[in-house]
Amino acid sequence: MLVFWKQRLVMLAVPKTGTSAWETALGPRASMVVNDPPELKHAPVYRYNRFFRPMFDKVGGQDMELLAVIREPVSWLGSWYRYRQRGFLEGRPTSTRGMGFDDFVRAYCAKDRPPFANVGAQSKFVEPRPNGVAVKHLFKYENQSGLIGFLETRLGFAIDLPRENVSPRREIDLSPETEALLRQTCAADFAIWNSAE
Repeated sequence: MLVFWKQRLVMLAVPKTGTSAWETALGPRASMVVNDPPELKHAPVYRYNRFFRPMFDKVGGQDMELLAVIREPVSWLGSWYRYRQRGFLEGRPTSTRGMGFDDFVRAYCAKDRPPFANVGAQSKFVEPRPNGVAVKHLFKYENQSGLIGFLETRLGFAIDLPRENVSPRREIDLSPETEALLRQTCAADFAIWNSAE
């Protein structure tokens, strides 16, 4: 999570949307960088509302705006799948080594997800709260030029975005049946992605 106090902007760190690169590019200019523990670095709207918003409100931050980046759902799951192929996870319940992407997505769509497929949901991450706290600026991961343009205008400086924490390349093809299952199970994620800038 990156906080830009003077610009009244909080950039939430949705996992697998380039958050490490954004932290490198913008961290030195941010008022606050939350990079550890992961539960706070990747605080969704509900956790921001519970922990950070009350603190900001007490010091005059009632008008902070939230920004988030979401990724096309198949691509987002593909990034998780590839990340969990890495050697340091081998032999652990969260590893996807030796498994095809189709099997990973089917496990993700199951009612009780196994540990390797328990990666949350982007729609839940950005879900508005009953008190009105919501993401005001929602960008597609695939629209990096639009996001960079918005941030350069809002923050007032040129941005050079590096590539960091890139997952290993793997095939992420889905059978038509599995893709249909994913689109049905995760309709909210596809709808939110389609509505983003």
